[in-house]
Amino acid sequence: MNKRLLIVGAHSGDFVWRAAGTIAKTIEEGGTTLVIAMSYGERGESGELWKEDPNRTEESVKIIRHEQASKAAAILGTPIQFLDWGDYPMLLTDDRIKQLTTIIGDFEPNVILTHSEKDPFNPDHPVAFQAVQRARLLSSGAGVPSAFKNIDPPAWYSFEPHQPELSSFVPDTFVDISSVMDKKNEAMSCMGAQNYLKDYYAELASRRANHVRRISGKKDIKFAEAYQSQVPRIVSSIF
Repeated sequence: MNKRLLIVGAHSGDFVWRAAGTIAKTIEEGGTTLVIAMSYGERGESGELWKEDPNRTEESVKIIRHEQASKAAAILGTPIQFLDWGDYPMLLTDDRIKQLTTIIGDFEPNVILTHSEKDPFNPDHPVAFQAVQRARLLSSGAGVPSAFKNIDPPAWYSFEPHQPELSSFVPDTFVDISSVMDKKNEAMSCMGAQNYLKDYYAELASRRANHVRRISGKKDIKFAEAYQSQVPRIVSSIF
């Protein structure tokens, strides 16, 4: 199968913290990836930049965030597209849903990764979930001919939120990222606007690997990323 992985983050750094290992692993295995950043996170997710200089403008923060995310994406080897929808709050419109639906139709992913449905600490992450939910359905809906290109329904997962227990996140899928953890670390180092998250997500990858080892018995897995499936998967055999 031609692996095509689409990652949709509300802010420009989300793909790095939550899915960088899976992106690098997909590329390592010959797959194709595309990262969509709905916003730069210029208002709500650039605390270190505003702390350095409270007199910065939002446009100047966007430029820095663009550079940081682009550098991280280049390290992982993935294209990235910035939609610049604004953050805190992010607002959905019919035109924005149409834009995302067109992106999904053009890319034709096998798998989509995005945020969890709930996040009591971030107003934009559930909005991103809603946008992906609607756009995925529009791009793969059955029935009468529509205004959108029709593709096979992609598998759909939520990546791990910062507070999983408070976001109703129950992981049911783990990706072994041991062979590419160095790339994830390097990509995380690019995100200076949220530098404090690097140690947290490195530790999380190690902790999730402990769960994977206990589940699978595979002792060589050192790092993993966790996901929750949003639709059932179809397999040819239970084995």
